[in-house]
Amino acid sequence: MTTDRGVPAPHDRRWKALAVCLTAAFMTLLDTSIVNVALPSVERGLGASTAELSWVMSGYALTLGLALVPAGRLGDMRGRRQTFLTGLALFTLASAACGLSTGAAWLVLFRLVQGASAGLIAPQTSALIQQMFQGAERARAFGMMGSTIGISTAVGPLAGGVLIQAAGGPDGWRWVFYVNLPIGVAVFCAALRLLPHSPGAPGKRECFDVPGVLLLGSGVLALMLPLVQEQQWQGRLKWALLPVGAGLLAAFWAWERRQARRDRAPLVDLRLFSLRSFTLGALLSLVYFGGFTTLFFVYTLFLQNGMGYGALAAGLSSMPFAAGSAAGAAAGGRLVVRFGRKLVIAGLCTVTAGMLGVVAAVHWVPGRGVAWAAALPLLVAGFGSGLTISPNTTLTLSLVPVRRGGAAGGVLQTAQRIGAAAGVAVVGSVYFAHLAHHANPATALQYGLLTSVAIILLALCLAYADLRERRVHAQPEQRREAARQEA
Repeated sequence: MTTDRGVPAPHDRRWKALAVCLTAAFMTLLDTSIVNVALPSVERGLGASTAELSWVMSGYALTLGLALVPAGRLGDMRGRRQTFLTGLALFTLASAACGLSTGAAWLVLFRLVQGASAGLIAPQTSALIQQMFQGAERARAFGMMGSTIGISTAVGPLAGGVLIQAAGGPDGWRWVFYVNLPIGVAVFCAALRLLPHSPGAPGKRECFDVPGVLLLGSGVLALMLPLVQEQQWQGRLKWALLPVGAGLLAAFWAWERRQARRDRAPLVDLRLFSLRSFTLGALLSLVYFGGFTTLFFVYTLFLQNGMGYGALAAGLSSMPFAAGSAAGAAAGGRLVVRFGRKLVIAGLCTVTAGMLGVVAAVHWVPGRGVAWAAALPLLVAGFGSGLTISPNTTLTLSLVPVRRGGAAGGVLQTAQRIGAAAGVAVVGSVYFAHLAHHANPATALQYGLLTSVAIILLALCLAYADLRERRVHAQPEQRREAARQEA
């Protein structure tokens, strides 16, 4: 690896730059869940309505999902370092504005800005990993990124509970946002020194595909809006947006093909989808995130509303998953080059076993002792999740050209966001429906988790089908190679 001036970069400098990227990623991913436990405090402190609280929680995920692909393309064109720094500065300022909000409407507005800023940062992380590392080192770096995703997803409720309890008072919720300020400033200063300078796209300066951005953004918005607002937006009319979203995405696909035929730079190079590894990996991510992220949604609701746990205790109960995820992702980063898609299959099987163990724990251990009984199954599920996310990311982006790494990372992470939103909508509906009919939180949780397991099994079928087809195609190649050696 060399810098933009052709000077070899010190080996450890790349890993320091990776630590900077992963710290920013952790901070932005943490904000998807850390706010959940602060909502009662926000309601009391600002007099927020149910609809406003819903937008404080879901608006962040919505604008993050909308920004990912355009931000990835912007980084490819104008430089990932510059885009990363811009997103980080905006995110830090938006966090300060959230903490200083004097009304619920202002908080919603700044949360939308905060989500869009996080969307600027996210695709640059995966693109910078592709730029800085190759081979086994790249797999190891993606393993560390997988650990970051798993841990940040799991510890959000715990971090929020700790901050609110430590701050105390009616304004304790503000520290959920203020905590980003020292981290954001420190990471920004480190990024200025450590991140490599990356030029934009080579050759002539490309124009940004504005019609493509509008078509893709409106399509993703139409798909995600009824999903993230499923519990708050009553009635069935919201589901009419799903075919609208599908139609807009079809129009986006046609527009991007037209751009390519006219030799103009598209927002997403559709040739990425001719790469089997990329297409399958993005689809598998969409399905898997629809299954595993719902665990924390229904499990935290069950512990707090059903078992009477406090926010801090409920957050602590998810820590086994976070620990297992960190260990699994580290192992996955080392083993993916050797085992490939088989490792993802092993991870999905392990997640399934762990979640079924949680179902069994809820069934056989009544009362408040359920969190202790579920700790070991959660550890197993977390380890399997680590073996799934980071190897799948490595395999998905392995053949993507580095100059398209930002857009490809944006597509992959958009699939993850849509999958997570769809999973929460489906599993949440199952959970609340059984809670309403049977008034038994344990039964509702079991049905919700079994729905999550069904979604994960669908991801397992996709991974297994890919592995089987690879073997079928590999056999003729092996026979031809053997014939050439005999000749």
